[in-house]
Amino acid sequence: MSWFETIGARRYRFDDLKTLLARASPRRSGDELAGVAASTEEERVAAKMALANLPLRSFLDDALIPYESDEVTRLIFDTHDAQAFAPIAHLTVGEFREWLLADTTDTAALEAATSGITPEMAAAVSKLMRNQDLILAAKKRPVITRFRTTVGLPGHLSVRLQPNHPTDDVKGIAASMLDGLLYGCGDAVIGINPATDSPAAIGKLLAMMDDFRQRYDVPMQSCVLTHVTNTLTAIEQGAPVDLVFQSIAGTEAANASFGVTLKLLEEAHDAAQSLKRGTVGDNVMYFETGQGSALSANAHHSVDQQTCEARAYAVARRFKPLLTNTVVGFIGPEYLYDGRQIIRAGLEDHFCGKLLGVPMGCDICYTNHAEADQDDMDTLLTLLGAANVNFIMGIPGADDVMLNYQSTSFHDALYIRRVLNLKRAPEFEAWLQKMRVTNDQGALLSASRQPLLEWIEA
Repeated sequence: MSWFETIGARRYRFDDLKTLLARASPRRSGDELAGVAASTEEERVAAKMALANLPLRSFLDDALIPYESDEVTRLIFDTHDAQAFAPIAHLTVGEFREWLLADTTDTAALEAATSGITPEMAAAVSKLMRNQDLILAAKKRPVITRFRTTVGLPGHLSVRLQPNHPTDDVKGIAASMLDGLLYGCGDAVIGINPATDSPAAIGKLLAMMDDFRQRYDVPMQSCVLTHVTNTLTAIEQGAPVDLVFQSIAGTEAANASFGVTLKLLEEAHDAAQSLKRGTVGDNVMYFETGQGSALSANAHHSVDQQTCEARAYAVARRFKPLLTNTVVGFIGPEYLYDGRQIIRAGLEDHFCGKLLGVPMGCDICYTNHAEADQDDMDTLLTLLGAANVNFIMGIPGADDVMLNYQSTSFHDALYIRRVLNLKRAPEFEAWLQKMRVTNDQGALLSASRQPLLEWIEA
């Protein structure tokens, strides 16, 4: 099926649904690299006009990637809830945008529709929205998850404490971890990207974090961000595994490039749940995504990168994770060229994830060869804070010394909490007060570091 739109004397034709979606996307370098982007701003406007008039039902009749050859497509179609979709089934994409933004559409209505909304529907409507629309609609759709802390409550913001080290030195990681905790960070997770995939190193890091948790009775969850098969091995060896991490994408072929399948993720999910280590909930998965990952693996099937990203959230949603975050500027300027594109992508990803019922955070970041700087990250941080993002990263000085990219710091978390009056996870906030790190208003105190410093030395 083809779609047509006329602007002035020129008539534009879009030969299939994936072409229409790609041409309607805001400009980004990845789509231009893939050869799927609109060639002019006028063509982009024409595509948006045609997309606005497209019935939502069209996405149930036309799979962007064939059902027979892609397990993510099968997941999307096989789990679609026709009953949840029924109240919005008569809408076009443009009318869906109006419904999302209407004052009469509240959190309960959005929650009720969640399982009836496909990733393609979410991606399509996001292409018609201004940044403020993405913020407003996402704010109305909190997604709350629990393990040892409660993440995603309205009016709260959590932080993944990321104490990476270029050689996985345990004392160096512990020092960065302590630094972050004394700034009140770590209520989402203390998550380490290991420099190697050595089983011995992974086990040592997991044991160190769990020793700290037990010694100081910290309501926290830990994670070593290694491949899911390594975490399964750690579980079999009796390591203290809280969360299972894996990078995921929106096509079967892209996930294959990561070495994962839905069956493998299910095995890991079930193994982690069987440990029953959570105290307030049993959400045990941690996923990371990013626009451009499918294209970088040549596994995008000519689908635009933002729609591929939204399809990754169908994978995440299947396993009810504690945390999911888009590492928005990490893949590089080949996919998101500058600060403007990174800001827009971060807002799109957060909105699409929340609309699909995924607990979305964001690694607000850029690489050093992108046309972006920390002021751009301040802007995105503030916008996502207003949108009720579940969590952000906390990295010493905002500069990851192992992964070599720029993100957000412990001080950035203090800034956004102060400006928008955002609280930490309640269980973690109570522990900080007990340890005299913060007062009852969440402000930092001059806490004695000696007991914690003695733990590092030990």
